[in-house]
Amino acid sequence: MNTVECRSDSTFAERPLSLTWQGCRYEIAEIFARWRGPAERGFRVKTTDGQAFEITYREIPDEWHVQPI
Repeated sequence: MNTVECRSDSTFAERPLSLTWQGCRYEIAEIFARWRGPAERGFRVKTTDGQAFEITYREIPDEWHVQPI
């Protein structure tokens, strides 16, 4: 299962801190793009080991989608 740990101050999923993809946990070092769409919030991130991922939180059905890029 893909999961994302995030910081949520005034709204949910403001800043992703780590993600789990294919059973491995990765710390996020940098967010290099972010967007907000209808019922979703997305980020392009780089992990501490240099991998890049696109992560999207979909409000309905309340789940994260994690995809390497």
